[in-house]
Amino acid sequence: MRILIAEDDANSLHLLKKYLESKGHQVIGALNGQEALEKCTQEKPDVLLLDVMMPKLDGWTVLQRLRESGVKLPVIMVTAKDSTDDKVRGFSTGADDYITKPFDLREVEARLEAVMRRVSQSPYMQVGALQIDDERKEVRLYGQTIELSPKEYDLLKLLASRPGKVFSHREIIDAIWQDNPYASSEDVKKYIYLLRNKLEKDAEDPKIILTVRGFGYKLGIV
Repeated sequence: MRILIAEDDANSLHLLKKYLESKGHQVIGALNGQEALEKCTQEKPDVLLLDVMMPKLDGWTVLQRLRESGVKLPVIMVTAKDSTDDKVRGFSTGADDYITKPFDLREVEARLEAVMRRVSQSPYMQVGALQIDDERKEVRLYGQTIELSPKEYDLLKLLASRPGKVFSHREIIDAIWQDNPYASSEDVKKYIYLLRNKLEKDAEDPKIILTVRGFGYKLGIV
């Protein structure tokens, strides 16, 4: 996982970072709420471990701004408080889980993995103005339904599963054309072209499906 930890105590941040990296995760740190918000956009983490008591912006404000902007990033709140009111506030604002200090490092990792499992099993994805309902196989962009073929849908869903991640041609072929040993980069390019013509205002100047030259494609901020 690519984990963003927002924690104003440098020692606690270092300890969490060292432990989670030893388990194979990539960890990004933020020492205040404003920095956490900025890194949510810049670093595209898979999950945010968010301390409540932080300078500049507290955790409640960070969470509220993320949810108001439509960001569906999974968030686990971390606080020294253990009252029912705090937990209710966190969940009602859009938190996915809640950890109380002091905590066991193994519990933190277990909760991170549990949240990511729940998110990956959800039939509904939203990235900004792009909405994908996997149960109904429906796609909406800015409230408008977009009609896609099964391959176009699968490709868009793959890109939307990790917004900001660059998918190589090989990764896309392996995910979308598993049963076709003859699939090639030309198939990828064809369906990227088709998707852009259905999603972009100007397919020649794409803002949603972006090319990262020499590497592949990624979903931009919609």
